[in-house]
Amino acid sequence: MGVGHVSAANAVAAALRDGAPYAQTTVVDSYEYAALVVSRLVSNGYLRMVKSIPQLYRYIYTRAERATEIGRFRTWAHQFTATNLRPLMLRQRPDVVVCTHAFPCGAMAEYKSLYADAPPVVAIVTDYAVHGFWIHENVDHYVVATDAMRDALAARGVDRRDVSVSGIPIRPEFGAPAPPRELLRDRLHLPRDRYVALMMGGGLGMAPVERMLGALKAIALPLAAVAIAGRNARIVPRVSAAAESVAYPVRALGFVENVYDYMHAADVLVTKPGGLTAAEALAAGIPMVLCKPLPGQEERNARFLVEGGAAVRSRHLRDLPAIVERLLRDPDKRDQMIASGRALARPNAARDAAGTIVRLAGRRGDVVA
Repeated sequence: MGVGHVSAANAVAAALRDGAPYAQTTVVDSYEYAALVVSRLVSNGYLRMVKSIPQLYRYIYTRAERATEIGRFRTWAHQFTATNLRPLMLRQRPDVVVCTHAFPCGAMAEYKSLYADAPPVVAIVTDYAVHGFWIHENVDHYVVATDAMRDALAARGVDRRDVSVSGIPIRPEFGAPAPPRELLRDRLHLPRDRYVALMMGGGLGMAPVERMLGALKAIALPLAAVAIAGRNARIVPRVSAAAESVAYPVRALGFVENVYDYMHAADVLVTKPGGLTAAEALAAGIPMVLCKPLPGQEERNARFLVEGGAAVRSRHLRDLPAIVERLLRDPDKRDQMIASGRALARPNAARDAAGTIVRLAGRRGDVVA
């Protein structure tokens, strides 16, 4: 359902191991326990809908958020998954279960209603808005990114004492001091004498990176680009082909581990506003130009980032070159956006979330993330 949810789980697991050496962590994909039919219906249906008919997904997202009761299919899916999770829970005997996606959050809430020996459940919301799909009576604690999200949960009946504002968990390298930009560019084989635009399509390669590359041909500045397509193997050849059709140098990459190095080396990030990407960019101190957000949660992420002064939005691809060029020509504007981003950043979110989890677990035994 998106690489960001897994990245958040891995970041928290690493922070738990660093901060509590006695802790044992296991990261699992709950869709493995939801049966093939459920996982395909949910994940494939979601991906196809947001790409093909985003207006319909936006309608469903908004309608579901306003609903006061859980729909029948979702209830059945949660019950089915909760039952299939039982062998895992008996084998692992976790002291706490951490959910970085709304689906396992609902499944574990259902699990707690079915089994008296269920462990506490922590929900870590990986966007800058809380959808109603996250909210369940049996969730013991929420970790969110902003005070406004805590207010939203409180308005839906969640006790404020059960909500921590820690941020979206990311790897610590994004917020760590970086080498001088010139040295970092040399290490990454990027030009020193050009502006560098980093372009990201999310872990599943959902953004039209190849069209974004084509749009930036109109920029009248010395430009170079790094295009990271993510884990979608079908996207990488298309991005590479698009790179050959532009006059400026482009490096086309698939999934890379050291995204933080490229963020620290670049002048601007052109991306869709996934929660993890946004949190990483805020911590890395790179101004964002947001393009083609997915309906629902990413549109809300975009609103948060733009209102916070850390990003500007290009509503149409035809506007992208002018927006990027204005930003590259105005170092004061870039510095202002970086400062605004730093004010919003939570580089220690994974560590803080881990502390909350350890306290809830009672400092005992295994932790399943």
